[in-house]
Amino acid sequence: MGDDWLTGVSAFPLTPLRDGRVDEAALAGLVHRLVGAGVESIGVLGSTGAYTYLTREQRRQVARIAAAESDGVPVLVGVGHCASSEVAALAQDAQQAGARGVLLAPVAYQPLTDDEIVALYEDAVRELSVPLVVYDNPATTHVELSLETYARVASLPRVAAVKIPPVPLDAAAARAHLQRIREAVPANVRIGVSGDGAGAIGLLAGCDLWFSALAGTLPEHVLAIGRAAQSGDAALATALSDRLQGLWDLFARCGGSIRVVAEIAAQLGLVQRPVLPRPLLPLDPVLQGDVAEVLAGLGVSRPGGRAGSG
Repeated sequence: MGDDWLTGVSAFPLTPLRDGRVDEAALAGLVHRLVGAGVESIGVLGSTGAYTYLTREQRRQVARIAAAESDGVPVLVGVGHCASSEVAALAQDAQQAGARGVLLAPVAYQPLTDDEIVALYEDAVRELSVPLVVYDNPATTHVELSLETYARVASLPRVAAVKIPPVPLDAAAARAHLQRIREAVPANVRIGVSGDGAGAIGLLAGCDLWFSALAGTLPEHVLAIGRAAQSGDAALATALSDRLQGLWDLFARCGGSIRVVAEIAAQLGLVQRPVLPRPLLPLDPVLQGDVAEVLAGLGVSRPGGRAGSG
């Protein structure tokens, strides 16, 4: 099974919960929204999908729904876990559900050595029949992958891409950073940027795709940036990204994107509060108002409704 679909915008929706259970209808609605927008792929059970808080059965349920409702759009499923044996089981579940690829971050309680990180991926690819995306996300996993580790892991069979942390915001520094990664990994391994505020810069610097949290809820806005960047229109891509600066600022203020994206989805009526697994809590009323103000400024409204806090 090929990896030609690993390009463009890969949208990562929330895993909506109600009373601690996966809200199947809301999840299906989010997936349909992404399909209709035209994203290149859909990534479930990433950081935005709160995978570390869910049981194996819940994760199997999410993978099954996403694959069934994706209308042929490739689905990438996160399989991260502290134990290699659980990663293998989760990867098997994902493949059986119809995933076109799996996403694996080195999740750890005990600090991992470089050799242990490589061993995690060696174990993971042993039984895989779909592409694997290496997920380097030190902001949440507290595990950093060196360029040497990139090289070792990316040389394993089935490894098709590396999802890297945000690139530097300076264009020249971003290009130089990406070039160092390109020189470390095999030529056939794709590089995807994460960190939505750096998405446009990452694509303009030469990343193959953008793994986006915001695209899971506001896909059209991210797709517009992605299309402009991949066509080489740096001015338009930058202007469109700058227009979303209010959201990038909120991501920074709230310790990441997940709480803000959850609030956006709630204000748009796509999910019902509380949507995140405890102990994660909704934003406080002041921050909810800030989100509503930013959405109103962007002209974003409920489907069939009006802009605002909903």
